[in-house]
Amino acid sequence: MTTLVETSDEEPTMAVARTIAELAWSQGGADIAEPAVAQYVSEAEALLVSGRFSDLASLLLTSADVVLANAPEKDLECIFTVICNLVNKAQSPDEALEMADQIGNKLIVQPIDKPALRLKILFHLYNMLATPYGRFVIFKRALKLAILGKVTELIVPSLKRLDTFIKEWNIGNSEKRELYLTATNVLKETKGSGKESFVFLVKYLASFAGEDAATASEAKEDAVRAIIEFVKAPDMFQCDLLEMLPVRQLERDAKYAPVYRLLEIFLTSQLDAYLEFQNSNSATIKTYGLVHEEAMTKMRLMSLAGLASKGSGEIPYSVVRETLKVADDEVEYWIVRAIGSKLVEAKMDQMRQVVVISRCTERVFGAPQWRELRNKLAGWKENISSVERILESAKQSGVPQGLQAAVAAH
Repeated sequence: MTTLVETSDEEPTMAVARTIAELAWSQGGADIAEPAVAQYVSEAEALLVSGRFSDLASLLLTSADVVLANAPEKDLECIFTVICNLVNKAQSPDEALEMADQIGNKLIVQPIDKPALRLKILFHLYNMLATPYGRFVIFKRALKLAILGKVTELIVPSLKRLDTFIKEWNIGNSEKRELYLTATNVLKETKGSGKESFVFLVKYLASFAGEDAATASEAKEDAVRAIIEFVKAPDMFQCDLLEMLPVRQLERDAKYAPVYRLLEIFLTSQLDAYLEFQNSNSATIKTYGLVHEEAMTKMRLMSLAGLASKGSGEIPYSVVRETLKVADDEVEYWIVRAIGSKLVEAKMDQMRQVVVISRCTERVFGAPQWRELRNKLAGWKENISSVERILESAKQSGVPQGLQAAVAAH
């Protein structure tokens, strides 16, 4: 830590007060600067002695702009660390939040100047606060600073822990929405964070559950964006957008109904439905920057997943060929692509000309899928109960253990 004054045993807050005053009056002559500095330091000392820490913080922040513009970075960090530490001396959580808010507001002025250092100071301030809501307020300041200062890469690691923070902060729905939307926008511009951006966009849209139509309509453009991002993504094959209120509203929207229909096709229909849509809505495809060939590729894979989820466990090659509209010698290529994309786990039986499905990804996991899962679990539970009854019966009838195992296996 940089020594701010010559007297090393001076109380840190007073050393900071003296340094701030000297910076503020550095352009004045000695006859003006010396009495002004002395008066400023005297006022700061009086506030410190009387325990008026909120007023002291306000006084030290009056020349924050000058300090931020002129102090060396090491001194600057030291000065603001001392000011931030005053938050710990607040008489109440409300006073601590008020002080932190003052500091945060000063730091986000001129965010282009030393943004990384300002962000570091804000996170130090964040850690000074004991109340969850106070931390939330300062995190928002840090997020705003990172965006305005064009150093969003410094806050991306924190955004990836946003759900954990939100639980700690215990904030309301509207505040969550604001954070989710900001996070998705920041991550969208961050290389390699496209999937995380989409996840936060979906969480933003999901947060409108239970709201009225007017409130949900605020997210109309974001719902369209989510649909287009999903359709464009070559490695995303499952989502629950159809169930979300802002998305459902698009179905009857004069402008965006085709976009809703496109999502519906990708999640519930087969390739022929997409081709029909493309023929009658080619303008929509172009408007949103979709590439027909890329959409065809994704739709073929999703159509194959649809066949796998609805079939009996085996799909004839002929059905794959007809559904995907490919030649005979391309069927296995598309099966391999679906396996490689983790849409299905399957084996190809070339002798019988069928693909044997052992697992598949559901394009939508909504209420029907939950019911199916519940029925499967109930069936497994009943099977286990049957085995237990057989074993208990065998035990009571004196059947040897080896035979018990054989009976259970049977």
